[in-house]
Amino acid sequence: MLSGFIDLHCDTLAKLTRTGDSLRKNEHDIDLERMKAAGGLAQFFAMFIPVEKVEDPLGGCLKMVDCFWREMEKNSDLIAWAGSGTDVERNAAAGKMSAFLTVEDSGIFSCDLAALRVMHRLGVRLVTLTWNFKNKVGSPHATPEFNAEGLSPYGIEFVRACEDTGIIVDVSHLGDGGFWDVAKNCTKPFIASHSDSRAVANRSRNMTDDMLRALSDKGGVAGLNFFADFVRPGTDGLWQKLENNACDVTDVVKHALHMLDVGGEDCLALGSDFDGIGAAPERLKGVQDMPNLKQALADAGVSERVVDKIFYGNAMRVIKELLG
Repeated sequence: MLSGFIDLHCDTLAKLTRTGDSLRKNEHDIDLERMKAAGGLAQFFAMFIPVEKVEDPLGGCLKMVDCFWREMEKNSDLIAWAGSGTDVERNAAAGKMSAFLTVEDSGIFSCDLAALRVMHRLGVRLVTLTWNFKNKVGSPHATPEFNAEGLSPYGIEFVRACEDTGIIVDVSHLGDGGFWDVAKNCTKPFIASHSDSRAVANRSRNMTDDMLRALSDKGGVAGLNFFADFVRPGTDGLWQKLENNACDVTDVVKHALHMLDVGGEDCLALGSDFDGIGAAPERLKGVQDMPNLKQALADAGVSERVVDKIFYGNAMRVIKELLG
């Protein structure tokens, strides 16, 4: 019987590659010792490169691939790579947590279809279509004039290639127009790995109610993002940075409750964005605080059965459907 939590997004790998710190124990938002103690079942580790700010994005990505696999070898008593739900179950039965490898922005490998297949061979099982830069696939939320643009014709081909290759399509960071093109063209569930509710906090990175319904209708999930800038409601528009983004774990629960109400109990998962966020809610500062979120959901009246769906059941369902 599985238990614990599955987190669909963190940026810890980028920090480890830059600092040389150990995944087993460090001072970042996530390490394996705290993850184990908090009940970790599986963590999705993103390879993030700000494409337009570096000379060699692919080279940087490959360094992260190397870092990931070296950490898997060094910490094989605690964690193992997973490429499917079956792997998660097998690892759990052996007393180990699971690690999925992902790419945040297909532009890192030039949105190339051959490179997509190579990434799969290197262990990647999820690709976030864009970050905050426009690429060959589509346009991000971050620039207002691009937000309504849909996927390019090549982008539609890329999404279908992801499905054929066995890579989960992730729409977090994608502009509104791109989201609707994914919803129209995906034949399988897709996910928003780390996105909150726009009705609760009017931020362009968050999802509208119509998006949540469409995601749910496709059988996908949205991972609750803990970045205070996306959690706390603001009055300064969709794109501007908030002046005061102080918030608490109960503010994250407000997103959860609304998303459950709109999309149903099968649409919600976790996508912390740990080690990629500038400010986290009080009582949710790192992986060690995951039990605080579980308790806050229970205190808000969410049943144990639905909390379990949010913490691992919904993500596991999608993983098994898409990856086996």
